[in-house]
Amino acid sequence: MTDETKGRLILDYPCPWVYKVIGADGEQLRLAIGEVLGGREHLVTPSRTSRSGKYQSLDIEVVVRDEAERNAFYVAFKRHAAVVMVL
Repeated sequence: MTDETKGRLILDYPCPWVYKVIGADGEQLRLAIGEVLGGREHLVTPSRTSRSGKYQSLDIEVVVRDEAERNAFYVAFKRHAAVVMVL
């Protein structure tokens, strides 16, 4: 849901959230997901592979408890060496 006056996303936590991580090696991406989420229950779904096959993307669905946790996961994925981009 979007707050029409401020353009901010308003979520009712806890809620499911999907991150898309992109990297050169699918196995390394899966290891990165395990490192960032630890023992948290999550679902990983293959998404796309670039035309040249150089990059792969995976969708990760996880229940986030609050905005701080949602943002912390984003930053942790973004900083991981195996991750080229996170959406």
